[in-house]
Amino acid sequence: MRTATGHLRTALWLTELGLPVLPLREGKLPFGNCLDCTSSNGAGPCQCGDRPHMKFAGPCQCPAPCHGWAAATTNPGTLAGPAWASAWRQAGGVAYHPGGARLTVVDLDNPNAVAWARQTLPATKVVPTSRGEHWIYRGAMQSKNGVHPGVDVKSLMSYTVWRGPGTGPIVALPDVVRALVVREESTRPLRGEVDSSSPARAIWDRSVATGCRHTDTFVQTGLTQGLARIAACRNEGAGSAAYGVARFLANQHTGCPGPCGLEALGRHVIDAAVAVGVPESYAERAVTRGLGVVAVTVS
Repeated sequence: MRTATGHLRTALWLTELGLPVLPLREGKLPFGNCLDCTSSNGAGPCQCGDRPHMKFAGPCQCPAPCHGWAAATTNPGTLAGPAWASAWRQAGGVAYHPGGARLTVVDLDNPNAVAWARQTLPATKVVPTSRGEHWIYRGAMQSKNGVHPGVDVKSLMSYTVWRGPGTGPIVALPDVVRALVVREESTRPLRGEVDSSSPARAIWDRSVATGCRHTDTFVQTGLTQGLARIAACRNEGAGSAAYGVARFLANQHTGCPGPCGLEALGRHVIDAAVAVGVPESYAERAVTRGLGVVAVTVS
């Protein structure tokens, strides 16, 4: 009883922060639909507006905590009311609906996923979890699981387990996270080559990097590691990886007087993404955003 009371107290506090919340049973799962909603099976109207499978957006109108994310509410009267009392007595945790609070959670499920995020995504508020981290951004978007090994995006029509307030400021939802839910188009290789690859590679050397303060070895090592990261994304995620690599390379040169030949480095990154099936126009946009330059010269 003390545990259930504690979860309800947490839920009521979260509503003061503007988070729509709901109770979770053991195993981090929502409570099942009530008999009125279960008996509908999508064949007729029920108290919630006939959303037994959570396929439509909007608040759940059923007085019971039905329909997972759709039941999430900021109404203290509903949370502490008699229709939810049994759920709180059995609750094993509290969840919230990120999209309902105009938030997006990147759920990183293991250390490898966390390492990938640190190389690829802009820093934001981080919440430790039992196996990894939640990275929270300001802004809502489509939810999707498995956008990268060990990575889920939870926002609209989804719920996330409350793990605590975390640390760091929340930053605006970046394009690189939005791009994770869009499966990149692939180009069909022709005679062992990608049909959109450029005929000539740009070369990075001191002739194009007269104002770079780094050694050639330092630059080439960072580039080689980045290209290997992109090459490993043969099935999906290469476009997002190209953005992350370009952003990493650009950040290395923020203290240089310039020029540093970023356009030439960007061309290598574009070609690496194209080589694993990313359309060249998509790769160019991703790298341009990552480098923070007006345009990447195409050879």
